[in-house]
Amino acid sequence: MLKLRGDGGKRRAGTDHDEVDLVTKVAGQDRRAFETLYRLYHPRLTAFLTRFLRRPDRVEEALNDTLMVVWNRADRYNGESKVSTWVFGIAYRQGLKALNRFDEAVEDPDAENRRSHDKTPEEQLDAHQTRLVLDRAMQHLSADHRAVVDLAYFHEMGYREIAEIMDCPVDTVKTRMFHARRNLKAQLSGQLADWL
Repeated sequence: MLKLRGDGGKRRAGTDHDEVDLVTKVAGQDRRAFETLYRLYHPRLTAFLTRFLRRPDRVEEALNDTLMVVWNRADRYNGESKVSTWVFGIAYRQGLKALNRFDEAVEDPDAENRRSHDKTPEEQLDAHQTRLVLDRAMQHLSADHRAVVDLAYFHEMGYREIAEIMDCPVDTVKTRMFHARRNLKAQLSGQLADWL
């Protein structure tokens, strides 16, 4: 069962050094390094932007824009943050641009049919049901609140990383998380509220 933690939870295995090396190579226009970086981030960015934008037709555009910025501006990565923080920051800003261009809300009819990436059928069913309930509840959050919840819970990022991505103070992230959790608890009463 998915455990939600606002502190970012466990980190993935230490690949940050390899990712810095990839970005350095991308800055030198190394296509193979970009392909590797693309494969690493495409699924994670797709999931983030899907939940953030809630518009499949906008997700692909924001994703492509994000990866174009990574390709064209890899030389601007200065190493002050993790590569993932830098890339998700670009994705967040591209997502905001997509939201500002097209602000009409449209429900995603295929959201309930998306497959989980868990290994066992039981885990897949549990994660799918959890995701459906949580996705429905997250639709009622503002875009900034959705982004904070998504980055913390689904991408296991801490408040400092989220603050860097969203270009705001850590206290703002904490406040957004507080309000998002309060809103989600009210919506999920009895379903998943004990996770928050």
